[in-house]
Amino acid sequence: MRARVAHAGAVAPVVFVAAYAAVTLLPVPKNVLSVGAGALFGFGPGTALVWLAAMVGAVAAFAVARAVDPGALSWVVGRHRDRVLRVLHRHGLASVLIARLVPVAPFTAVNYVSGMSPLRPRDFVLGTAVGILPGTVVYVAVGAYGLTRPGTVVLAGSALLALTAGGGVAARRLRTAGPTPAAPPADTGPSRQE
Repeated sequence: MRARVAHAGAVAPVVFVAAYAAVTLLPVPKNVLSVGAGALFGFGPGTALVWLAAMVGAVAAFAVARAVDPGALSWVVGRHRDRVLRVLHRHGLASVLIARLVPVAPFTAVNYVSGMSPLRPRDFVLGTAVGILPGTVVYVAVGAYGLTRPGTVVLAGSALLALTAGGGVAARRLRTAGPTPAAPPADTGPSRQE
């Protein structure tokens, strides 16, 4: 497979980024593709390609969700809607960053929920750009080195556990960070912060 990718030249990375970005629009696991990128492109290029593809897909999903009626957020998060809106309204950047750092938070769901909320686009983009980097590095490293360096798998697993634990603690602190202002009105379409 690596030989085929090398033979394809510049086409292979373009196809990979397009395919990965498209997959991020769907609620399917993407970590396998990240591992595959490490195996096919190597650690450095694989990390760059996965990060770029995830960013393209995340921004596309956010834009699609922005076009949806904000009332749909109630359907997505149910009875937690008001709490989600309050947290995103007050701690937008930190919320996205934590959601991205915790590997168990569904990537696609975070994209769509963020787009349907009054979250500032710049907070979403910055939180995503920084937050997905550690997980991306871990999964691509497993693909690039996992078979030849077994210690990498152990190190990657430990890093994922640390990210999950740290993200959980940060999320708990965020929830208990004092009184939260009232959530924005239900019809957040026109008042979404740009």
